Amino acid sequence: MRIAAASPVGYSTSQVDANLTIDGLPREHRTHPRRLAAPGAQVPVTTAALIVAAGRGTRAGGDLPKQYARLADRTVLALTVEAFGNLAEIEHIQVVIHPEDGALYASALALSACRILAPVHGGATRQLSVLNGLEALENANKGITEVLIHDAARPFVQPDTVRQVIAALKTHPGALAAIPLADTLKRAGPAGLVAETVPRAGLWRAQTPQGFRLGDILAAHRKAAATGRDDFTDDASIAEWAGIPVAIVEDTPLNFKITTPLDLRMADKLISAPNLSGWLPATGTGFDVHRFTDGDHVMLGGLKIPHTQGVDAHSDGDVVLHALTDALLGALGDGDIGQHFPPSNPKWKGAASYIFLQDAVARVASRGGRITNADVTVLCEAPKIGPHRDAMKTKIAEIMGLDPTRVGIKATTTEGLGFTGRREGIAAMASIMLLLPHNKPAA
Repeated sequence: MRIAAASPVGYSTSQVDANLTIDGLPREHRTHPRRLAAPGAQVPVTTAALIVAAGRGTRAGGDLPKQYARLADRTVLALTVEAFGNLAEIEHIQVVIHPEDGALYASALALSACRILAPVHGGATRQLSVLNGLEALENANKGITEVLIHDAARPFVQPDTVRQVIAALKTHPGALAAIPLADTLKRAGPAGLVAETVPRAGLWRAQTPQGFRLGDILAAHRKAAATGRDDFTDDASIAEWAGIPVAIVEDTPLNFKITTPLDLRMADKLISAPNLSGWLPATGTGFDVHRFTDGDHVMLGGLKIPHTQGVDAHSDGDVVLHALTDALLGALGDGDIGQHFPPSNPKWKGAASYIFLQDAVARVASRGGRITNADVTVLCEAPKIGPHRDAMKTKIAEIMGLDPTRVGIKATTTEGLGFTGRREGIAAMASIMLLLPHNKPAA
């Protein structure tokens, strides 16, 4: 860790050093090193992450802003938010979005179990978007004392980096993640020829998160806006201009910003082939059956499919979604559908089964897990599944936050044998593959 700006105007080294906190206390007893509520009292630290997602991302190509591009089965924004939401040190998350992206935002984070405040709209520039986000945190009445500002297009930020930036704020008013320059730098002349070689000693490439005491960085942003300074390229630059010392925390190149189509391809390869040394594979299976009764349709995979009969069930009787729900709960070691949604509870009478599956998906997300694929086999003589297969795949993928290519739907008869062969009922079997982080146990 190194100091990027040593004792600028407004701070003295003695001030900073005199206000160090004591390491080793549990987080709920951590205290802010500078702000005192009353003589002899200290205010507990509350840290928020401010995710800046209001840009249009045109250089990355595609039809959507880069923060809403999909990497395997997730959006860039969802991965970024969960990188912070999975850390106990982050109490609140504030996302700043473009005014036209409300629907995209809601879809991207529909299944997230993270602690997210209502989004706020950004401004014409990143600098104004950050200011809007800081104002929202100040007005949230959550007692927030520290803020980590992070680009939405950096989904691979590592937990250690976030924790080190937070730790640096114990002793410095500001801290930023950065990597030392490894390449030789050349300054070009007017004709495109090399004019000089720039010494790289002491040069760092700034990344995010960039952490500050909320009151300090908000005041700096307000001052910049009031004086017409709108040319800052990051928040550490504003802090330096305002006289706030900023410490450097060495980061990893993995925390790159997705800017171009090549960046997106690199990110997709990274997310599609995770380092299994940090993940625990978990599998789950589920099975559900319902007898036929009077009716004119059955629910399968979230679709209403016409049939000469209905099913006898407490909920809507969707055997496909019930089997998938049990498979997810099994992979987590978290009971079964009957435990979480007992048929004895009238609340679930006639309930739509997608509610059960969404709950199981949220449980996976709350543990930092990723669903890699889902596979279902339907056992029945009728109705025919083939005509509805693609629509079922699409619907299940939507509910689970997966790409449809990661959902398998198969159907088979039992050759006239058993209760399905006698057309007395319908059944479904499901299997699920998850990846869970090693530090988040399955149960």
